[in-house]
Amino acid sequence: MDILKQFLGRLHPLLVHLPIGFIILGLLLQLYDRRKHSYNKVVAFVFLWAGIVSIFTCVSGYLQYLGEGYSFDTVKWHLWLGIATTIFCFLMYSRISGKPFLAFLKRFPIVLSSTLLFVLISFTGHLGGDITHGKGYLLEPFPNSVKSFFGYETFEEKTIALTEENWETSLFYEDVIQPLINNKCVSCHNPKKAKGELMLHSLEEMLKGGESGEVIVKNKPEESPLYSRLILPKDDEDHMPPQEKTQLTKDEITLIKTWISYGNPFNETIGELALNKELFLSFFPQKENNIYPDTIVVTAPTDSITLIKKFGIHVQQISNASNFLSVSCINKPSFGDNDFEMLSPIKEQIVVLDLGGTQITDAIFEKLTSLPHLTILRLDNTTLSGNGIAFLAQLKHLKSINLTHTNFESSFISPLGKFKTLQKVYLHNTEASKNEEQRLNGKQTILDYGNYELPKIAADSIIY
Repeated sequence: MDILKQFLGRLHPLLVHLPIGFIILGLLLQLYDRRKHSYNKVVAFVFLWAGIVSIFTCVSGYLQYLGEGYSFDTVKWHLWLGIATTIFCFLMYSRISGKPFLAFLKRFPIVLSSTLLFVLISFTGHLGGDITHGKGYLLEPFPNSVKSFFGYETFEEKTIALTEENWETSLFYEDVIQPLINNKCVSCHNPKKAKGELMLHSLEEMLKGGESGEVIVKNKPEESPLYSRLILPKDDEDHMPPQEKTQLTKDEITLIKTWISYGNPFNETIGELALNKELFLSFFPQKENNIYPDTIVVTAPTDSITLIKKFGIHVQQISNASNFLSVSCINKPSFGDNDFEMLSPIKEQIVVLDLGGTQITDAIFEKLTSLPHLTILRLDNTTLSGNGIAFLAQLKHLKSINLTHTNFESSFISPLGKFKTLQKVYLHNTEASKNEEQRLNGKQTILDYGNYELPKIAADSIIY
């Protein structure tokens, strides 16, 4: 008998959509036929069946409440409003069919009845969603100020405030793990709402576990539900947080694993645990990526820019707050060495220049020295060999050169060691050899040959 009760109760999520469909259909037909009332028999039939299936839905919902361990306080308003909706469907049937069994129904405006039924089904459905997905699930994407306005309890997000100066002296649990769990888990696991009887608002409660037992097995993250459920596929019903909630990032999951692996320490600092700094870099304040020269230049002549654009060269400001320009010949593959002179009127403003895929030769290197603020240079997919690249050492702001898919030769690697500001040279698919790197005087890291291999971390097994 218990098995049958549980089975019928679990039909509730299926049955619950039937009355909703009937009611919406009936209201739409009523709206469409509001003047002629020629569809009254059809509309009445729809509301009759809406009432009938609502009875089965209420019964299955009640059985689910009995069999799934919900408290009555959790389901009571959803239950009462479901019963009210059922009764109202039969009242609508009685009113529209012209056979009201209550006299006052004749005097009750049909528009008001329809509005009340729509409000009833909306609130009933919303409360059902709260039971299934957690209270406030509808407002989950919104900031706390919006949630508070609608009367939902919020948990203030805590910032993981790590810097170059304090990361080693910060407490691993209090300054990193606790804010992380508070931001992603506590909304469903707190004293007022403890899903699975699990509370995560404090370490003491976390160590107690929930109805399924402990969530932390010391030094064994793979056996700890607090970690193991995080790396399940998102469509797995045991995956945490639930699919509709904000998910933890790969870096955050790795930190949870590390904390459990180290025996879930409470009072130790990151430095005392000798943890790798790489684990925390994503939580450091992001430095402003101001790679361009810290200087002010006048606005480039508008007529010169217009003329250059007519030639097929793309010119645009790097930002509204700067007069520096980005110039690209992506739509001008015939651009050659002799065409470079047309850029002279805007040479002071150019910081990004893309000559990739054009007809330039090694003679271009000397010409490029006329661009005093050049920072990013793209020369990929050309026939350049690198002869003359030493000229570019004169450019005081040059940080990046892209030479991929060129004929760049190993013998021209050594001049790159004399570039004072150069940070990266891309040499994928070139003739350049790593054997020449020793000539760079310790600047080997500026060379990038591609073919990256990233180390695998535990969170890579998550299916998003």
